[in-house]
Amino acid sequence: MIYLDYAATHPMTPEALAAYLEAAALPGNPASIHAAGQAARERLEEGRARVAAALGVDARTLVANSGGTEGDNHVLLGVTRAWEEARGRPGHLVTTLTEHSAVLAPARALAAQGWAVTFLTPDAQGRYTPEQLAEALRDDTALVSIHHANNELGTVQDTPALAAVAAARGVPYHTDAVQAPGVLPLDLGGWGVTFATFSAHKWGGPRGVGFLYVQRGTALPPVTLGGGQEGGLRPGTGNTAGVYAAGVALTHAEAVREEAFAHLTRLRQRFLEQVASLPGLRVNHPPDASPKVASVTVPGADGEALLMNLDLLGVCASAGSACSAGTMQPSHVLTAIGLAQADARATLRFSFGRATTEAEVDAAAAALRQAAEWSRG
Repeated sequence: MIYLDYAATHPMTPEALAAYLEAAALPGNPASIHAAGQAARERLEEGRARVAAALGVDARTLVANSGGTEGDNHVLLGVTRAWEEARGRPGHLVTTLTEHSAVLAPARALAAQGWAVTFLTPDAQGRYTPEQLAEALRDDTALVSIHHANNELGTVQDTPALAAVAAARGVPYHTDAVQAPGVLPLDLGGWGVTFATFSAHKWGGPRGVGFLYVQRGTALPPVTLGGGQEGGLRPGTGNTAGVYAAGVALTHAEAVREEAFAHLTRLRQRFLEQVASLPGLRVNHPPDASPKVASVTVPGADGEALLMNLDLLGVCASAGSACSAGTMQPSHVLTAIGLAQADARATLRFSFGRATTEAEVDAAAAALRQAAEWSRG
């Protein structure tokens, strides 16, 4: 099996798995005051500290949670709830047409509850400009939420410039940065963002673990109620093993990030060169997108058939569209950048990792050529 779906999830690294098993063997609840509980607490806080060091932030600014979806929902629903409670009415939210569904779904739910929501339209490469954002802001804008690196295209936004526009108007800025760690440089303090969300399984940590960065001095209410864990922002028994393993995985990923970036860049270029002969092939990601992602359209092919044929040939990739109940729905990201629905359905995302080899890329390129021939036939 050739695994080229790292944007969906990075397989857990050996270091992370060993750390997880070590911490999972600890019997205590990290909130307990006895020795067993404090031993678990030490591991949990070590994991948080490792993540904070890798991200260049104070560990006290990180809320451990279940991942990017929870973090995105927490920011959008928490900030807007606080706004309404303070003013007695809904306000305005700015986001984009190419966000992950973890942002789009709560944004649309808020719109149904009376919030005004502006969805910025991207250019043909999935980018947004500070000028666009400045024009969209209103006196009652409560939040801006724009991803840092897109999960389908790999397009990287100019987050510092966008966040500066929001800051100049006193508007909190949130970025879904799930796809960045271990591949792209991060500087949350320098970027000036108010909130940022992360998922450990994107950098080789365990699934179901994530972190929400909350800038010091920022008020954010909880959206779930219960105990006082995570500074009262996210109740529930701490995931000692998950947080510790996430920290171990990110420490390693950031230590080799520059090397990984160069490796991924070579792999993607090699892959694109080998599939360039496919008739009408379209490359959707911009040249300076995250090298982790290659988004290609094979006109005239059926995306679902392509995926099935690739799977038969031993290659794991993903579609540029979601499959629901056997019906391929065109990707909202691809249609937002201008692809026709037929082309969006004929789009695949190949995503590479540190462990991906040139031989695997060569085999995957050959498999795509064969799969395209079968699906067109």
